Amino acid sequence: MKRNAYIAAALLLAGITACNNEPAFTVEGEITDAADKMLYLEQTGLECIVPLDSIKLDEEGGFSFSVARPDAPDYYRLRIDNKVINFAVDSTEAVKVHAGLGNFATGYEIEGSENNTKIKELVLLQAGLQERVNRVARSGLPIGIAQDSIQKIVTAYKDTVKHKYIFAGPNKSYAYFALFQELNGYMIFDPLTSKEDVKCFAAVATSMNNMYPHADRSRNLYNMVIKGMKNTRAPQVKPLEIPMDKVEETSIIDIPLRDENGNLHHLTDLKGKVVLIDFTVYGASESGARNLLLREVYNKYKEQGLEIYQISLDTDEHFWKTAADNLPWICVRDPQGPYSTFLRLYGVSQLPASFLVNRSNELSLRIGADTDLDAEIKKLL
Repeated sequence: MKRNAYIAAALLLAGITACNNEPAFTVEGEITDAADKMLYLEQTGLECIVPLDSIKLDEEGGFSFSVARPDAPDYYRLRIDNKVINFAVDSTEAVKVHAGLGNFATGYEIEGSENNTKIKELVLLQAGLQERVNRVARSGLPIGIAQDSIQKIVTAYKDTVKHKYIFAGPNKSYAYFALFQELNGYMIFDPLTSKEDVKCFAAVATSMNNMYPHADRSRNLYNMVIKGMKNTRAPQVKPLEIPMDKVEETSIIDIPLRDENGNLHHLTDLKGKVVLIDFTVYGASESGARNLLLREVYNKYKEQGLEIYQISLDTDEHFWKTAADNLPWICVRDPQGPYSTFLRLYGVSQLPASFLVNRSNELSLRIGADTDLDAEIKKLL
């Protein structure tokens, strides 16, 4: 009887040991000049940031975290306040990080990982891009010229990242990281409406699907590519006659659409205000920079009677709602996306596109790249 008890205890101990031997990876190192600061380890999930562990740093700044190793490459970050260090974990068992609080997000070092070296390069490149875009946004240039300048900066950035990181190593963790970089809260690469950007997503999706077919990230990326390919397939468009019931006495074509809260808005309801109509796609790479410029104009003239009526053609409703929630003007969405009837009614063949409407609700001007938007708005106000 006693012998059986010993065997049972031994088996129980073996089971506990087996559980504790679950494959794990460690993140360790030191953060200088950060005494009494909280350091957080977080997972960058598909839907949200997932907190994993935390530690209060002492004078020496040493730390060590241990968490379950992912079945496929995954992405994590160390955070102090609002500063983060992004890194990937694949087959490695240990990640060693050395950083100082002053330049925590950009001056860190991660030992022995090509992927994380490349991710740091991408972080620094993106920081440089953001700074250049901010300078143009603050320059006071006409919005069309500023937008054209920003678009050229973003295009050059994308070309560099495409060739040096995405197409150069589509099977690498840093290539996936590059796809989801953001500018002003918007994705730089557009997986839903840009045919060229869809090719980048497809290259990485193919490699990931071959190596990790059952991983959530692989399936998610594959679904994005399928949706993007469908959206960018050239549609068969029949000639359209403008329905007279859409043309109001005010001489503008009304656009009745719902905002992110489900409220219906009409252009004709804005009679008495100067209205900037803006057709856009929030998921496009230039959208963040464009909205930054529009915000400058809106803040300057809203008290004098300016309103922005922004029509999103995004196919991803959830993404649109998230982006629109941070904007101070009227944001509506046409669920027809790039096949919107209103695009053709207004003669729009390329996005983004904007128009000005006077206080009498009359269409006054189509905004071009060289339009002095400030001057034109002042005239109408």
